[in-house]
Amino acid sequence: MLRSDFHFDLPPELIAQHPTPARDGARLLVVDARTGQWSHRTIRDLPALIPAGSIWVPNDVRVRHARLFLRRSGGGAGEALLLCSLGSGEFKALVRPGARLKPGSAATVVDPVSGAPLARIEVLETLPEGLRRVRVRGDHNLDWDAIDRIGRLPLPPYIDHLAEAEDETRYQTVFAASEGEAVAAPTAGLHFTPALIATLQGRGCAWQPVRLHVGLGTFRPMTADRLEDHAMHEERFEISETTAARLESTFQERSRPVVCVGTTSLRTLEGAWDGSHLQRQGATRLFITPGYGLRTADHLLTNFHLPESTLFVLVSALLGLDLARAAYAEAVRERYRFFSYGDAMLILNARPSTDQR
Repeated sequence: MLRSDFHFDLPPELIAQHPTPARDGARLLVVDARTGQWSHRTIRDLPALIPAGSIWVPNDVRVRHARLFLRRSGGGAGEALLLCSLGSGEFKALVRPGARLKPGSAATVVDPVSGAPLARIEVLETLPEGLRRVRVRGDHNLDWDAIDRIGRLPLPPYIDHLAEAEDETRYQTVFAASEGEAVAAPTAGLHFTPALIATLQGRGCAWQPVRLHVGLGTFRPMTADRLEDHAMHEERFEISETTAARLESTFQERSRPVVCVGTTSLRTLEGAWDGSHLQRQGATRLFITPGYGLRTADHLLTNFHLPESTLFVLVSALLGLDLARAAYAEAVRERYRFFSYGDAMLILNARPSTDQR
């Protein structure tokens, strides 16, 4: 299939720049993959839309302040997006301008508003896929905790402001773990409040988090004309023993519905499941495209995604391209808010039933 098959027209004013006043106040387009029908609800309706006793699987990764603003030796500006720690103050990073930040070069990490110097970054090596190995130093080599104090949250490029006080809380899930090195939020999880989670648990639902360290693989734009020519970046995942044990028995027995909270949770489960066992930790480059049959989750909660993105391709794999296009056209007509701070879609019956396999 072609990348252009996944294009749709999106009015720019529907791109949400700020979150809703309340986390659970977003609108919800509910689409049944089996019947092709949809309805308009809200996030607060979720407990009534999914059977009691279901298993909910969110991504509990923490977003790091991984965006560093740079002043190069000649005075020009630059940026570094730190993707993962390599230890001893070294990180795998995406830098720009890449032509100026080659191995052997260095720059000053500065406050993006005041311009005050905060640290020093050295480019050590060119890595595959256009990345760099860098070292970040202050008085000593800096780890993630120190980076969190000098960096900014890496808001998506379609949000037109630097991370502000509001973003410090709202671009992080309420259930985010203290660990992790994500460079983007698992945005479907942003809608949940402690009260909503408690309501689900009060209906016998299990809350079983996994962790995908969200990197470029999830959000990197497609540039190839054909889907099969797009290469996903690798992203690491971790699944606890408790979550793995509960999900393995559920998948084998098909005893309880499984709801993935976000595409990152879905890709984690699909990448880790071999048909009888869930890998506890590893990495995935999984690209879910039309024709892919889910083996794990029954339902998916997800935000609305960019045209021609790997995430809209994933939605099209679950719904079929025609239904995905129709549902997104409905969302545009009804003025749903798109992307990270936007509204959400609940895809029901995304996994083929036993008699369809």
